[in-house]
Amino acid sequence: MTRDRARQFTIGSPVRCSDGPCGQLRRVVIEPVDRILTHLIVKSHYRGKASRLVPLDEVKSLTRALDEIVLYCSLAEFETFERALEMHFLAGASGHWGYRQEQMLTWPHYRLGLGAGPAWVADETPNMSAETAESATATATRTFTRDRVSLSGFQVRRGDRVQATDGPAGRVQGLVVDRIDHRVTHVLLDESLLWNQKRAAIPIGVVIDMTDGVRINLTNDQVRHLPPVELDIQE
Repeated sequence: MTRDRARQFTIGSPVRCSDGPCGQLRRVVIEPVDRILTHLIVKSHYRGKASRLVPLDEVKSLTRALDEIVLYCSLAEFETFERALEMHFLAGASGHWGYRQEQMLTWPHYRLGLGAGPAWVADETPNMSAETAESATATATRTFTRDRVSLSGFQVRRGDRVQATDGPAGRVQGLVVDRIDHRVTHVLLDESLLWNQKRAAIPIGVVIDMTDGVRINLTNDQVRHLPPVELDIQE
């Protein structure tokens, strides 16, 4: 991932692939954990074609005289990039970037707070015995520390459905990312779907499948009893 923080792109600039023009720069996408610009959102020249999410690594050059952005990829390769759906992102970005808020989108990534610990009890309920709770805590802690998924290539998106073992549990609000090793530790659920309860953070160790939404090895009642996870940035 390109980490050039100094490069500035003018919103509205024409964008050209290696074999011809492909569109116009619409917005930039910010990674809030690393605090870097990661992607450009390029609106296609062609009616009916979707805007594309272009990785910053694809930028070959920036022609200042024409304010033109030149990409390494061909027009055919450009069309294979992920569609840029605004529902997958958060509006604006904190800090100073040289862009207006409406010109930026942010990945829905939340950093763990300094006080956030690894302990989690998968089966903790009011009726659980002390012995069972202690055993579950030990098992879950080992699972948590082992199952930390690299953020690179992570395909879960904001708005994806979350399915518990006994039915729908809500939708993904974002991902909780460790600010030290940049690995995903939790999937954050949208609080509006949690029966007026706190926002729940699902430990990545209980995610069993991510091919069509997110399937977790928890019941909805267990989701409601998950302990809070401390975040260190404002939502």
